[in-house]
Amino acid sequence: METVSGNLASALRIEPGITAIIGSGGKSTLLKTMGLELMRAGGRVLLCTTTHMFPVAGVPWDGSSRRLDAAPWKPGALHTPGCTCEARAGLARGSICQAGVLDPETGKLSAPAEPLGELAQRFSYVLAEADGSKRLPLKAHAAWEPVIPAATANVVWVVGASGLGKPINEAVHRPELFCERCGCELTDIATPERVAQVLNAELQGLGLDAARIMLNQVDTLSDPTMADRFEAALDRPIVATSLQG
Repeated sequence: METVSGNLASALRIEPGITAIIGSGGKSTLLKTMGLELMRAGGRVLLCTTTHMFPVAGVPWDGSSRRLDAAPWKPGALHTPGCTCEARAGLARGSICQAGVLDPETGKLSAPAEPLGELAQRFSYVLAEADGSKRLPLKAHAAWEPVIPAATANVVWVVGASGLGKPINEAVHRPELFCERCGCELTDIATPERVAQVLNAELQGLGLDAARIMLNQVDTLSDPTMADRFEAALDRPIVATSLQG
């Protein structure tokens, strides 16, 4: 297990192109953290979603210097009708912006109007949050999830360590599906072995064997050996970290 506090792009072996970030327990934080890291390394970086996400605070949107921060902008504030980030060509090296169609009622962005494959031709890195988890640390995927773009170069699967050791019905998004895949009850504990069993089943079912696994929130573990147990049960290397949102 590789434990890192920085250089996430290197640890996760992120290549230029589209990166889909899926799973639960830190996707949005990873999106911004890794985006800024790649920008500082000289990359042209675009942040977006294939589902829905709140705008990344402090990151330019709509192809301009405008930012959708928590304040003063709020849901219901006026915007140009149908405004989207056009992700204009010619961005300088070491730049970052976000794209998506803003819903003024929810304050969330949906996928950009322009296909990600076309955007990827103008950016070094397109980082896309491609999953939802209702802010829970663990999840099981429904048949329509995750929404991974065509021609994706990298898939990063985030797992929230804060859910390990907690009851499944408290820590897992779609707990019924989780229990189906590991043969347990909703009130059972989400042990590292059960989480690894579900993850392995989904990796195989989704054809995502090349996905990089990132165990986030390891600083929340009361028993640090849970991270080692998870990696051993998963039987593949993981990157462990504790991202600060």
